[in-house]
Amino acid sequence: MARILIVAEHLNGKLNPSTARCVSCAQAIKADAIDVLVLADAPDAIAADAAKIAGVTKVLTIAHPANAHALAAICAPQIVEASKGYTHVLVPSTTFGKDLAPRVAALLGVAQVSDVMSVVDTHTFTRPIYAGNAIVTVQAPADQVLVATVRTASWPAAANGGSAPVEALGIAVELPTHTRFVGLAQGSSERPDLQSANKVVSGGRGVGSAENFAIVFKLADKLGAAVGASRAAVDAGYVPSDLQVGQTGKIIAPELYMAIGISGAIQHLTGIKDAGTIVAINKDAEAPIFEVADIGLVGDLFKLIPDIEQALG
Repeated sequence: MARILIVAEHLNGKLNPSTARCVSCAQAIKADAIDVLVLADAPDAIAADAAKIAGVTKVLTIAHPANAHALAAICAPQIVEASKGYTHVLVPSTTFGKDLAPRVAALLGVAQVSDVMSVVDTHTFTRPIYAGNAIVTVQAPADQVLVATVRTASWPAAANGGSAPVEALGIAVELPTHTRFVGLAQGSSERPDLQSANKVVSGGRGVGSAENFAIVFKLADKLGAAVGASRAAVDAGYVPSDLQVGQTGKIIAPELYMAIGISGAIQHLTGIKDAGTIVAINKDAEAPIFEVADIGLVGDLFKLIPDIEQALG
């Protein structure tokens, strides 16, 4: 009998779509219960959104001033306490989850399964290795709590339509004091969030400069898309690192991905392998990106993109 606890990811009072993707993974495990845990200083609104996700059995909340900011050192002992009676603890394989899950697993004294892509049975999963070049099947012990991160790009978000009850929990553990929140530096944009956007336009080294990257932003705005970049573009200083897509950046799964001036290094392809339709624009006909692209355009991006914009109207 599988009982799954999903740790909700949220920011500024809003539930991250990664939580609903974890619910889809939990449903594939065919759990008897799928509960969501919300840690926040004021969790009511977040919990209400989590309760609407179809498939969620119950939403648990822990309200405490220390949970105003998601610090792994503060959240982990609370999750361990709340996980009593559960067989699985799932967190999204995002920056938040990758920081949190190892601490939870360490406190429970168990190993962690990372980047779950698909479910074979309650304790057997597939995950990528070698920068996504191979998929391995892993089996976790069935006699201990399973802590896993869910590769959100591999799972669709569970739909709304649920009406799960919400239950408040108290804190029965002493919270650590050696870690404190100092500040959060994050980029702000009116464009869609890169990790959850349905359409993404990315630029690479071939764009040529930070100034030239304006052509990528303009096309993205025309399409209502998020903006991404290859590591080469980030390293060259064209755009900030929070736009990086790939093995050491963000793993995404948009319905449409446009790669502009990106050659297609394996580390970049790892981040887009779950995309629906991939469109590549590059002047080099031998660029590796064309091997995975559904649509490829060989030519000068500074001539092709204005033509595409004109065609879009």
